[in-house]
Amino acid sequence: MDREKKQEFTRRISSSNRGGIIVVVYDIYFAYEQEARACFEKGDRESYHEALRKARQAVTVLRDALDFTYPIARELYPLYQYAIRQLSTCFYRRDTEGILAANKVLKGLYGSFVEAARQDTSEPVMKHTQQVVAGMTYQKGALTETVQDSMSSRGFFA
Repeated sequence: MDREKKQEFTRRISSSNRGGIIVVVYDIYFAYEQEARACFEKGDRESYHEALRKARQAVTVLRDALDFTYPIARELYPLYQYAIRQLSTCFYRRDTEGILAANKVLKGLYGSFVEAARQDTSEPVMKHTQQVVAGMTYQKGALTETVQDSMSSRGFFA
């Protein structure tokens, strides 16, 4: 994943509430699985394994974020375990069938989490973050981002 994409995910995480962060983790998974498939097609085994490992980590984060006080978590846990197992088999089989099987499950869940995040009206998890405004400002054909710092100092006061 390139630096620009990582910065985009970082910005999204810093301004998201709990439901939005889950959607961002799903998006991170999809970015890494696409990268893994592209590396597999190119024959770049090392990059393929690295992207696959990071995709599996994203699913592990989703699994570990489950709150078992809700009954739906008991239904989601085996699905995440299945996806992790399928991604793990790709390491020794050296194919992308496990990625496709994991995608089938995770794409089905993704739409539900997007809808749940849309309905979540809670506050962002991270407080006192920089606000980023992006738009076309006085540059032809270029997107300019401006960081608006609401605080002059973000450190601790003694």
